[in-house]
Amino acid sequence: NPYCVIVIRSTCPIGFTSRMIRKYRMNIVFYPEFLREGTSVQDSRNPDRIIIGTEYIQDLPFLKGDIIFCSPSEAEAIKLLSNTYLAMRVAFFNEVDNLCMRKNLNAGRVITGICKDKRIGEHYNNPSFGFGGYCLPKDTKELERQIKSNSVINSISMSNFRRKKFIADYINKNYAGKKIGVYKLAMKSGSDNCRASAIIDVLDMLDCDYLIYS
Repeated sequence: NPYCVIVIRSTCPIGFTSRMIRKYRMNIVFYPEFLREGTSVQDSRNPDRIIIGTEYIQDLPFLKGDIIFCSPSEAEAIKLLSNTYLAMRVAFFNEVDNLCMRKNLNAGRVITGICKDKRIGEHYNNPSFGFGGYCLPKDTKELERQIKSNSVINSISMSNFRRKKFIADYINKNYAGKKIGVYKLAMKSGSDNCRASAIIDVLDMLDCDYLIYS
């Protein structure tokens, strides 16, 4: 049906939707989802914003309430860059925690002091084993592939790897010869999804035995 509207929800490389429009000569809209693991129903009912990427942008307003109209490629960039920014924020506070552990500082107090700045805010600031799951690593690597130059974005995945290695090295050094207990393998608090969980990568780097409680 050449008159139907095809809506893409899954993450795409920047420029993909426009190439498909030219190839198939159909009306294809890129309408990215911004659902968080564990809160997808609430996010669907109360979205922060709605991004609609269409080639008919010249006939539409740019902003209408919480709805943003833009080109398909701009919508693809918004989706990738949003996830990459969140990954960068996680990586930053993990590096803050690394520093605090090295300098014997209280990470909770340091992070609270940083995040009381309203420009920074008190969200996505809890140190972890590294960001895992499916979306953040995938989207960050896709942007790194497209940028292909030295940049902040190109350092995020490496920072994430070094965080996992830092945790593993700390355990190997301070708990050598002991069995380590691991409480759940979930990718984040409030989720049962273990796919690409960061703690699994940490466990692969341990030199000691461990017991997983799930």
